[in-house]
Amino acid sequence: MGPYSRSLFIFRRDLRIEDNTALHAALTSSREVIACFILDPRQIKNNPYRGEPALAFMARALEGLAGVIRDRGGCLNILKGRPAAVLEQVCALQKIEAVFFNRDYTPFSVARDLALEKACQKLGVFCRSFDDALLCPPGSVMKASGGPYTVFTPFFRKACSLQIPAVKSLSSWSFSKKCLDISVPLSLASSEGGRGDAIRILNDISRFRRYDYEHDLPALEGTTRLSAHLKFGTVSVREVYHRVRKKLGREHPIIRQLYWRDFFTHIAYHFPHVFGGAFYPEYDTIPWKGTEAMFKAWCEGRTGFPIVDAGMRELNATGFMHNRARMITASFLVKDLHADWRRGERYFATRLRDYDPAVNNGNWQWVASTGCDHQPYFRVFNPRRQQERFDPDAVYIRRWVPELTGMSAEEIHGLSDGKTRVKGYPRPVISHSDAVLWTREVFREASRRGRQG
Repeated sequence: MGPYSRSLFIFRRDLRIEDNTALHAALTSSREVIACFILDPRQIKNNPYRGEPALAFMARALEGLAGVIRDRGGCLNILKGRPAAVLEQVCALQKIEAVFFNRDYTPFSVARDLALEKACQKLGVFCRSFDDALLCPPGSVMKASGGPYTVFTPFFRKACSLQIPAVKSLSSWSFSKKCLDISVPLSLASSEGGRGDAIRILNDISRFRRYDYEHDLPALEGTTRLSAHLKFGTVSVREVYHRVRKKLGREHPIIRQLYWRDFFTHIAYHFPHVFGGAFYPEYDTIPWKGTEAMFKAWCEGRTGFPIVDAGMRELNATGFMHNRARMITASFLVKDLHADWRRGERYFATRLRDYDPAVNNGNWQWVASTGCDHQPYFRVFNPRRQQERFDPDAVYIRRWVPELTGMSAEEIHGLSDGKTRVKGYPRPVISHSDAVLWTREVFREASRRGRQG
């Protein structure tokens, strides 16, 4: 066994014991490892981006993790407080020699990790942190000039040239058997989440051979639903990568999606101003004119545009929204209802069980045409064309908008023109063609100001 008699391992968004980089290092270099998860009040209480679906998923994952550690003779301690203060308390009580954790990359996380490092230095305790959450950690995929990529395609090309570490496994475990006196019960509950669910998806990954076609059709179960598992780390990104590559091939589009996740996290790390502001500052000058009534209609799924309403109702009811519907609803909020994209970013954060700050921000800025590698501002999703193309038989729409159950697909697709009234269902809140004119004009003006400096 290694140089440390007793170490502390802090779980975060890596809620598993399999292929966990920092945990592997702790267990192979320590005679005893105290495992803990810290409930930080800044995240679970005083946080405008707090979302119950994500917390419930996390709770289920923690319950599963606690059971796995218990089966190996150990205890998962649930601790409350700011991490640096909790660390100082545990180190003082337990004679900790080293602290292990996996890094995270948002501005909040970077500051938190720095506080932990300073606390360890103050206590004379070794602090060992590792990269675990991504295929390629920030700083590993850089331009020849030394700067970060801001366009996905060259980033993807460079990242694919790097070797992805193999999945690590252990056969022995040295978890501390006794729970700490300051450990608290986990009071949250959920019926969904945990590593078992993720493994079942991975074991059936071969069914996604038609993913490139089916993942765009919200009526089908064509997406993996692994996003929340990757967010909370019930499965490692390396496990997903190697399983997909083995079963479906290295060119499979799921692999590309994993690298999009890396890319958005790299952008958030290298350009932290994206949290709260546009990647290109000129777009912060856009005079958003959306009304509260319009925003409320969007949130509730009562805009009169069936595909938009179906997506928002799915989100509100389940904590999940199909990826194609996410793009459609986000585009509609910004480019049809003229609401500040940050309002939508925050709403999704409070409703999505797979909420990941960097990925959510990156996707919103892509759709809103304010991000680093965004869709052109003059490209605006037409809700009717989107539903005709991706939900042609209106199966998804009828599933979530029961007011339209008795209508044909053709009738449903025609509702956005505002000529047909349906009892109990609102008429379109705007004219799409009129709304797009304003959008293109204000973006054109903002872009012009940006070019002028």
